[in-house]
Amino acid sequence: MKRRQLVRAAAMLGAATALPALPRLAAAQAQRAICYNCPPEWADWGGMLKLINQRMNIAIPPDNKNSGQSLAALIAEKANPVADFVYLGGQVGPQAREAGVLTPYKPQRFNDIPASLKDPDGYWFTIHSGTLGFFINTAALRGKPVPKSWADLLKPDYKGLVGYLNPASAAVGQVGVIAVNLALGGSYDDLDPAIGYFKKLQANAPIVPTQTAYARVLSGEIPILFDYDFNSYRAQYTDKTPAQFVIPQEGTLQLPYVMGLVAKGPNPDQGRRVLDFLLSDDGQRHWANAYLRPVFPAAMSAEVRARFLPDAEYARAKPLDVFKLAGAAKAIAERYQKDVG
Repeated sequence: MKRRQLVRAAAMLGAATALPALPRLAAAQAQRAICYNCPPEWADWGGMLKLINQRMNIAIPPDNKNSGQSLAALIAEKANPVADFVYLGGQVGPQAREAGVLTPYKPQRFNDIPASLKDPDGYWFTIHSGTLGFFINTAALRGKPVPKSWADLLKPDYKGLVGYLNPASAAVGQVGVIAVNLALGGSYDDLDPAIGYFKKLQANAPIVPTQTAYARVLSGEIPILFDYDFNSYRAQYTDKTPAQFVIPQEGTLQLPYVMGLVAKGPNPDQGRRVLDFLLSDDGQRHWANAYLRPVFPAAMSAEVRARFLPDAEYARAKPLDVFKLAGAAKAIAERYQKDVG
């Protein structure tokens, strides 16, 4: 009898001590959010995730998907979403809206974003942008001169030294295709110039990763990468690598990067809070200090701006039409896989 009473008392005590833990567990869950495509090595998302945790007590695990992989995951999980918000190359924002995986949200300062850099209904909006060019580890060039043009990269001297992210899924890979295409006289509809260029480039055995390759440039494994200015400046000024950014002589493009709130995500309140923070003065200042061009230019200090190439160089970089590229994205992926491989 005494034994049964002791067992019953122990069970009641266990239940009683468990009760206070439930609110704590709920609170811990309430301070968690999931982002797709927030790689710590890309655009200093690593620093931003730490800043969000410090300022807002919201823990966000890093995620190494690229834009295409993120969209595919959101579509696959549409009935039971895992992510709360997503970061995408600009052209993928309209695709994500069309796929029905985003829900409208107009964060604070939404009205201050230029009309060309946001969905009018709030399905996606720009937080920062970058200019595509050559991110070069000059110490890894094996004595070769720093290339100055798209044409230079076709020279046999650069065999095995050039890399670009796979255009079949990565947003930066698709921007590379369309940047080459427009620079060589093509259009968003006529992709022949770029496909011809990438077929020729195969003779130089390019390295074609699917994920962000920042560390591979720092190590010298990929001496020349089609990438954005912000990664090159970060390598040069923050990581003290012998890096140099080159804007091709034939021209290139500036691409906005956008955010969106996932439809029926598990933590929508935290998602909205994070999206508000990314457009705040502190959030925009963080992007600027990581050498991205914040959507609100006033966030960039004169000291940071002075580290960019001169404006005369950037005059060769034209704004990318995200809506036209969104319409061309499928054709880019299909043509690249079919004709280039």
